[in-house]
Amino acid sequence: MLDPGKIRMTETSRATRRRIFLSPPDVEATERRLLNEAFDSNWIAPLGPFVERFEEALSARMESRPVVSLSSGTAAIHLALIELGVQRGDCVLVQSFTFCASANPISYLGAEPVFVGSEPGTWNMCPESLETAIKALIAMGRTPKAIIFVHLYGVPAKIDELVAVSNKYQIPLVEDAAESLGSTYKSRPTGTFGKFGVLSFNGNKIITTSGGGALVCSDRDGYGSVKRLATQAREPAPYYLHERIGYNYRLSNLCAAIGVGQLESLDSKIAKRRSLYEKYQVSLEDLIDFPSSLAGNFENRWLTVGILRPNFTSKMSSLELIQRLEGFNIECRPLWKPLHTQPVFKGAKYFGSETETKLFVDGICLPSGSSLSEEDQELVIRSIRKIAEGR
Repeated sequence: MLDPGKIRMTETSRATRRRIFLSPPDVEATERRLLNEAFDSNWIAPLGPFVERFEEALSARMESRPVVSLSSGTAAIHLALIELGVQRGDCVLVQSFTFCASANPISYLGAEPVFVGSEPGTWNMCPESLETAIKALIAMGRTPKAIIFVHLYGVPAKIDELVAVSNKYQIPLVEDAAESLGSTYKSRPTGTFGKFGVLSFNGNKIITTSGGGALVCSDRDGYGSVKRLATQAREPAPYYLHERIGYNYRLSNLCAAIGVGQLESLDSKIAKRRSLYEKYQVSLEDLIDFPSSLAGNFENRWLTVGILRPNFTSKMSSLELIQRLEGFNIECRPLWKPLHTQPVFKGAKYFGSETETKLFVDGICLPSGSSLSEEDQELVIRSIRKIAEGR
């Protein structure tokens, strides 16, 4: 099997063809204008009026739940776990099929990540495996302190079933909606179902603040506590007073200015990504199995992802296809490598059926940025067909 870390562009492709990126930032004149406005007002320091505007606009999309804007989605998970009382020696259940940022904050606190496998429909946390894990841990005398589940690639998880398990065992949910801003589950926005919801505005996300994230809180008390923790836990006093260990996690006013402009075009960006998904689905359905929409849900299609069909995998692996596409200067990536198989989490407990392992082996992420032109998408499609036909 090819090592994805060794996949590189050839010198020929580098010299002859413009690069097509997987999901580059899509920034317009509005963001530049607002950023200049922040500069001109001299609100360069952390916090400022654009932070408040960004949080208010995010809250309006999150059913008016209070939102704290932060330096990253990882910081948001970290603060959520602190607020839920996670400490050294505790265990936290987390989806295995996701980026490491969903699990790393558990280790920051000296707690133990326990990984839960995926179900084949949405590829997200399997409710049955989750309950199996909880029962096993309770039998060991280790009731989990929290559950972190993800809406992978913008596709909502089986929320009703996960909430039912959470309520049954009274274990709070942290909803990682880093990839699903704008997606809805039964007409309700993702990020509003857990005790806390997590958003990310990294450079490759559906909207970006260059780098950044946010924590969606279910109540005002949690909001106030998180906001204080994210600002070095400074207490309201005429001098610097600190009663808890805090963190320098707040989003800057400059980044927030970019976010305000990006959020204004979120719906159009989602529409573009959904149209890209539909085009790929129609054009490559004989080669790639694309996950379809579930009744009652709306997916933002952050990335178009799929599984190579047997008629393709009989010729080459997904990593080999990705390497071949690099020859056309096209950036594609594998699906997430399950966290319970990562060297850094060697020996961690896992409960599941290894569904996510097959997804990793045969899966692929296709260029899906909202700035992708029709011409470039056609080139991606033609290149995949050309490779599949052995040309």
